[in-house]
Amino acid sequence: MNKLLFIRAEWDSDAEVWVATSDDVPGLATEADTLEALSAKLDVMVPELLDANGCTDGLDVPFELLARRFSIAHRQAS
Repeated sequence: MNKLLFIRAEWDSDAEVWVATSDDVPGLATEADTLEALSAKLDVMVPELLDANGCTDGLDVPFELLARRFSIAHRQAS
């Protein structure tokens, strides 16, 4: 079985996009408007980047996408 790859996604509030990076996938840096769109991009990009970097271990490429978004909630005035 292939090693599970870890990919981080963080919300960039200035650009209003999700940004994905990974220490496990050399050269990975991409963005998308939604997590669903980001995940779809990663399904294509991750195997391509691994192949480009000579990491050709098996056909399946398992990865975990961990998303993080910081927000501030405001209480209603009483």
